[in-house]
This record gives sequence, C-alpha cells and structure tokens, in this order.
Amino acid sequence: MMKPNPFVLLTGLIIVCIVSIAGYLWYKHPPQTEEISSHRPDFSLPDLQGKIRSNSEWDGKVVIVNFWATWCPPCIKEIPMFIKLQEKYAERGLQFVGIATNDHYKAVADFVENNGINYPVLIGEQEAVDVAISFGNRIAGLPFTVVIDRKGDIVFRHIGEMERQETEQIILPLFQ
Repeated sequence: MMKPNPFVLLTGLIIVCIVSIAGYLWYKHPPQTEEISSHRPDFSLPDLQGKIRSNSEWDGKVVIVNFWATWCPPCIKEIPMFIKLQEKYAERGLQFVGIATNDHYKAVADFVENNGINYPVLIGEQEAVDVAISFGNRIAGLPFTVVIDRKGDIVFRHIGEMERQETEQIILPLFQ
C-alpha cells in the first residue's frame, strides 16, 4: 500500500485554508449596497414565452429588477419574499421583473412554474449579463437587485441577497 504523498497533502490543506479564509471574509464583509441616483438604461429581453419585453412597459411604476439564476442559492432564497412583496404592493404600483442570467431555458421555466413566480421573468445569456453591467453590476455578482422609482431613476442597487425589511424600507417611500 502506498503512503500518501506529503506534498499533495500539504497542497490540499493549503487550498482548504485559503477557501475557508475567503469564505469567512465574504461572510464577515458582505457585498456592498449602493444608493445612487441615475436614470435606468433601456433594455429588451425575451420572456419565457419568447416575447421580447422592454423595460419601458413598466414606466410609471416602482420597479425592482432582480438578476438571478437557478444555480444561485441566495437568489433562490430571496425569490419567495419577492413573490410576497409583489402580491402585497402590486396595487400600489410595484412591479418586480426577474432576469435569469446564464441559465438554461428549461431550468428557468421549471423553476418559475414550480415556485409560482407572479411577476415577469426574462431570460438571456450574455445579453442579460450585459444588462446587469449597464445597471452597474461590474463584477457580474448574483443576485443583483436594482430599485427604480416612478420617474425611471435608479435609487438603489445591491449585490447579494435582499432581506424583506430592507426591501420594504427602500420601496415604501417611493409609493408616495
């Protein structure tokens, strides 16, 4: 029986340590939230039925654009909260728009159906990533959420999972 190579064991231990430290630092210093004021970029992407949808169709509403993927655990965790907020505030002019990035059509369609997503979900590969970048997501991190006021100005953007209290704190003043 062969003895384990000490070099391989040491290399493996170093890799585990580096990954652990990186994970700890990510947890202790979560992604930055940014409040800004600039006008939203225009974009068009297909929905799950293949219809091209433009963000101008939601002009005059408070719009939350959420970039996500089915393989992204924090994305999946926040979606039920978005569904509830869409139900609660739709009559006050809130419109969520999900944009699935770098994902397979079937995986997205199945996820939307199985989870009862009650807002438009658009899909794209590089095009969706380009839209996220145009909204200010320079690192292509997911989930990425942008809040747009009724005038079309971006008032908030965030890379990382959103919490309900934080989301309501941002959108409630925009309904007035």
